[in-house]
Amino acid sequence: MTLEAIDKDLWLAEGPVVDFHGFPYPTRMVVVRLPDGTLWVWSPIDLTDALKSEVEALGPVAHLVSPNAIHYLFLGQWHDAWPEAKLWGPAATIKKCKELPFEAALEDTPPEAWQGVISQAWFRGSFFMDEIAFLHEPTHTAIFADLSEHFSEGFLKRHWKGWQRWIAGLWGITEGKGHAPLEWRLSWWNREPARRAIARIIAAKPRRVIMAHGEWVDEDAGLFLRRAFSWLIKD
Repeated sequence: MTLEAIDKDLWLAEGPVVDFHGFPYPTRMVVVRLPDGTLWVWSPIDLTDALKSEVEALGPVAHLVSPNAIHYLFLGQWHDAWPEAKLWGPAATIKKCKELPFEAALEDTPPEAWQGVISQAWFRGSFFMDEIAFLHEPTHTAIFADLSEHFSEGFLKRHWKGWQRWIAGLWGITEGKGHAPLEWRLSWWNREPARRAIARIIAAKPRRVIMAHGEWVDEDAGLFLRRAFSWLIKD
């Protein structure tokens, strides 16, 4: 099976390792079944025949979500398979993927179509990139794309060169730290909106954190988030 059941109406799937400017990155998506039985798919991975069959067994795909302007690689593939599904993303993703028929840009307020089970927080204030983080409220699961990267030592040894592993340690994107990449953190010229965003996520008291890249966290989620976002949170 490609899909892994994490909690009630919540699944994730691991995708292939992809090249990002010479750095190998794992891919991961999240699937949520909404109260009406339709599916909300976050950061879709490469759509294989096996994965398509597993997804179809869960319900009809209604929403395809890009959390930031980097996580769009397989959106077109999924929309071809489910042309009736609505496409969602921040304005930066919509601008980058002009060939795709997106809905209105995501900001801080979730669409009514998500039926009250998914809330979100808009991390903005960087001249480099913004990101929408999500919270699946029934399972208290926070979902991040690149705002927290949490690579294990094993993955880095298998896929990254020595000098790349040194960078990973320097940036704090390794297991136990879980920061955003350093160049992104340094690009935040106005941190207040992002501080409000992470405060909202932490205040919701998530019990787990799933990120696109690295080891997801299933305990002490609040402590993990305070450590991962220590560069942003004011004491």
